Amino acid sequence: MKRTRIFLAIALLASLFSLGLYRSQFAFIEQVDLRLRDARFRVRGAVAPGPEVAVVAVDNKSVKEVGRWPWSREVTARLIENLSAYGAKVIALDMVFSEPQGEVPDRALARAVASSPNLVMGYFFRNEMQQIDPLALEQLSNAKVKFLKLEEGVTSVPLTEFASLDANLPSVAGGARDFGFFNQIPDYDGLFRKAPLLLLYDGNIYPSLGLLGLSRYLDKPVLVDVAPFGVRSVAVGDLPLSVNEQGRLALNYYGGTASFPTISAVDVIEKKVPAQALKGKLVFVGVTETGIYDMRATPFDPALPGVEIHATVAANALDHRFLIRDGRTLGLEMGCMFLLPLLLALLLNTTPRTMVGLAYFSLLSGGYLILNYLLFKHASLDLSFIYPLSPVIFTYVGAEAYRNLVIEKRGRYLKKAFGSYVSPDLVDKIVKNPDLLKLGGEKREVSILFSDIRGFTTLSESLPPEELVRLLNDYLSPMTRIVMEEKGTLDKFIGDAVMAIYNAPLDVPDHAGHACRSAVKMLERLELLNQEFAKRGVPQISIGIGISTGEAVVGNMGADIRFDYTAIGDTVNLSARLEGLTKFYGVQVLVSEATKAHAGDGFRFRKVDLVRVKGKHEPVAVYQLLTGELKFQAQFDASLALYRAGEFASACEGFAAIAATGDKVSELYLSRCREFAAVPPPEGWDGVYVAQSK
Repeated sequence: MKRTRIFLAIALLASLFSLGLYRSQFAFIEQVDLRLRDARFRVRGAVAPGPEVAVVAVDNKSVKEVGRWPWSREVTARLIENLSAYGAKVIALDMVFSEPQGEVPDRALARAVASSPNLVMGYFFRNEMQQIDPLALEQLSNAKVKFLKLEEGVTSVPLTEFASLDANLPSVAGGARDFGFFNQIPDYDGLFRKAPLLLLYDGNIYPSLGLLGLSRYLDKPVLVDVAPFGVRSVAVGDLPLSVNEQGRLALNYYGGTASFPTISAVDVIEKKVPAQALKGKLVFVGVTETGIYDMRATPFDPALPGVEIHATVAANALDHRFLIRDGRTLGLEMGCMFLLPLLLALLLNTTPRTMVGLAYFSLLSGGYLILNYLLFKHASLDLSFIYPLSPVIFTYVGAEAYRNLVIEKRGRYLKKAFGSYVSPDLVDKIVKNPDLLKLGGEKREVSILFSDIRGFTTLSESLPPEELVRLLNDYLSPMTRIVMEEKGTLDKFIGDAVMAIYNAPLDVPDHAGHACRSAVKMLERLELLNQEFAKRGVPQISIGIGISTGEAVVGNMGADIRFDYTAIGDTVNLSARLEGLTKFYGVQVLVSEATKAHAGDGFRFRKVDLVRVKGKHEPVAVYQLLTGELKFQAQFDASLALYRAGEFASACEGFAAIAATGDKVSELYLSRCREFAAVPPPEGWDGVYVAQSK
């Protein structure tokens, strides 16, 4: 119960701390959270907008065929006239005509503007003060929001305010039906995630190009409700838009550049567009050619043409595809911030195992990430990633810290004491059940590996003590890692010798195979070590390895004040004898017949001899573990069969041929065959070699 209360207290503190972060909105945390939310767009991929919105682009093709931008206003006039002729319901120009071009071209554009029944012209607010034509201001005043509700207590409208603007020439724009600004305001990291629908100038509220285009398309007015805290609502007729208190719409992007049906402006000018391509559509006209358009970095595209942001505003409204971040998302985030850490604390309290706790943490965290994405994809809810997850992280870290500082203090001590020479599996078992450290044992089938450096005494006499210790450390460290990689338990170092146990204390399927793979890896690593030794001017070394498989008694053995986990029995003795015989036979690895039988098909062996080792009466078949292809194996096996049949002269010929290749085993048998050919073995000879040494 005490641990439960502590875990729940940790969860509550984590939630309260995260709530403090949530309210403080530190810039760095906000930026990371925004970037994570941006990633959802890329995971979701591009989606198709509705059919109502299209873009006519002054693109690369248009600039190449018509000429570089800006064009003659007579050309722009023809573009507007043709758009009307194609039946575009609303034309919204993401461009401003603030400088005269000449009487004739300006008059041509003015006629096209006046003749277009639903044309919305663009303009640009700026902070730098400049002289503005009074007639242009008079024209622009008609574009301000007319249906404005100011609630009681509103003393000022909390919108971004500008000091000046770039307006269209009055002579050109006199016949325009409406005007909308095309300013965009990035977040502090430079990305455009929201579009301002309303801006403040000279005490009046003005709508954006996208908002006015939508208003003209639906033939309904823009309605704005302002409360003391900011903008309460923005609507086009009976269609509410999802805006924040600054009058900005979170953009639910459809994709990168050209997400909307996009038609080259030159094709409109030359009337090469299919008859129905623009009929009844809300058409945004803007520049998309590289180097001359306003590039906007978005979650989808680092260089999205600004005209597509206006199109996104209108399409989001027409598709009812608003990115929602309001009281609903706030409630969900608050609920997750308190419920998820509470649930994690209860789950962590049910298990003492760190990996299970990590699994619970990963499951809850991953579940929230998936939920966040699914709500974004299917319901357009813009939930935070960091704030609901941060108390989960803090709870997990706090609970694990408590577990480590209090509950697992003894476990850490045991890991430190035994982890350097006992397999990780055994360490975990000891930590979970310290009673394993009592004296005692069990009989079980194991594989024992014994390796030793050949000629170590001579080597030790030729090196200074410091270099000898360094050489031993350089050799023993990788050999120990290999044993542990192959699920073995390092039993002990006996000087330069290594003894390892496989399949104890925990079950290791294919333990003979793991022991054989250890031997192969040791020899491969030894080759690299010898290359390093040669560079240092240190004598190269060779090793012998013996492996046997069978029953042994394993357990913690020793005295009350000092004991080790080890194995004893004939299987252990045999592996040591086999290691000693590797030098006699001139091979690197010898294994018992039981090891060969249990090792599986992934290894190649050569039967070397029948040996009666010291301390055993029954002969043992020993095999060489081959680390490469043995081209003469068939010839060797045939010669060995002749040898055991007592046909020494014939066997001699086969062994002589193989011995000529440098095979030490064949050299040994060649010597035996010659001896037996001169002095035959006694009657009843069984072909067993009796090893005289350990």
